[in-house]
Amino acid sequence: MTPASRSLLTVRELSAGYGDFDVLEDVSLELYEGEKLVVLGANGCGKTTLIRAVSGLIPSRGEVRILGDSVARLSSRERARRMAVLGQLSAQWFSFTVEETVRLGRYAHRSGLFGGWSRTEDEVVALSLEAVGLADLARRPITELSGGQLQRVFLARTFAQEPSVILLDEPTNHLDLRYQEELQIYLDRWVAEPGRAICGVLHDLGLAADFADRVLILDAGRVLACGSWEEAATDRNLERAFGINVTRLMRRRYAHWEGEG
Repeated sequence: MTPASRSLLTVRELSAGYGDFDVLEDVSLELYEGEKLVVLGANGCGKTTLIRAVSGLIPSRGEVRILGDSVARLSSRERARRMAVLGQLSAQWFSFTVEETVRLGRYAHRSGLFGGWSRTEDEVVALSLEAVGLADLARRPITELSGGQLQRVFLARTFAQEPSVILLDEPTNHLDLRYQEELQIYLDRWVAEPGRAICGVLHDLGLAADFADRVLILDAGRVLACGSWEEAATDRNLERAFGINVTRLMRRRYAHWEGEG
């Protein structure tokens, strides 16, 4: 991201919740081309609600614009062409092959309800599989994969959707360190291409600090701070958001590795 980067996603005074209760109140943010914006905060502060509201999965008040257009005025198909969501691993999925699962990401680009697959579609699916190192497993049923491999399949499906913005909802939960690192690498490579950006929720603060260009910290559904890690993730802001001295806790937990290569 550079100072001249264009905005891909604009959120203005967004409020959302469930029933008559607002979890999220008057949240505003800007997401720029090439940027990785990570949303932080304690459980229940509105992180997942923000992702759901921005993507149009739940009703909201305020304004969300992607590539200059109001999300509320876009069809579900058009939203899917511009924005994709990668969430946590689910225990429920169909017994498709890896390739068939990735191909589901192309539904928004099909021409008509019963439109067939073109050579271009095949190329996109193949490139998406290659991007996450799964080309050799294309014919394997996803029921035979490990959790880390399965999340890579879902990431490839997200890539095949060809969005401008990827929204993350704690996609590294339940993954071991190796697969967390791989997921970060694949996302770093994806967002480096022109016209792309990532906004997402990461539970692990160490991973968030390593991944994010900017962080947005939520506290009780409102924006507490937004900026670079150094600007926003101060001791005071983190303690207010999480109710604990985060810096002291992290130093204690990682003290064993201090001074090692």
